[in-house]
Amino acid sequence: MTESTASKSPRVARARVRTPCIGVCSTGIGDAVCRGCKRFSHEVIDWNAYTEAEKAIVDQRLASFLSTCMQNKFVVTDSGLLRWQLETQQVRFNPVHDQYCGLFALLKAGASQIEDTESFGFAVHLTWRSHSLRALREMVDHEFWSLSDAHYERYLATPDLFEES
Repeated sequence: MTESTASKSPRVARARVRTPCIGVCSTGIGDAVCRGCKRFSHEVIDWNAYTEAEKAIVDQRLASFLSTCMQNKFVVTDSGLLRWQLETQQVRFNPVHDQYCGLFALLKAGASQIEDTESFGFAVHLTWRSHSLRALREMVDHEFWSLSDAHYERYLATPDLFEES
């Protein structure tokens, strides 16, 4: 595609980024990082004023952190089966996010009802098999918050040591 053709082609509309809010906000009681959605307090406050691009940046960071935490405990063995189960079980998930975020949504919706993980397209890493899926989901949620909090502390709460005064 030439440069002139590219400039004349219609822009692809970016999908609206939904709020990650889950209705369990802890920023109102003074937390710098929400224990519900894992956004920083200023992101919670300013969310409605953000552009779609700014919302997408926050959404990508959160999805990346969640995926990292999930991959520490789980492996998706059949992404097609996992997606089918998400749709069949009518679990709300963001199809833009990776399969590990979808798996977390599945565990939030019904970890205690899953007996055979392979029939849902995932397995638990050997190290973690002695834990229930519900306990693992809680561990992941805590690690997700810890990762968001550490990111906040490192990049937003700590002054730049190299900045000239």
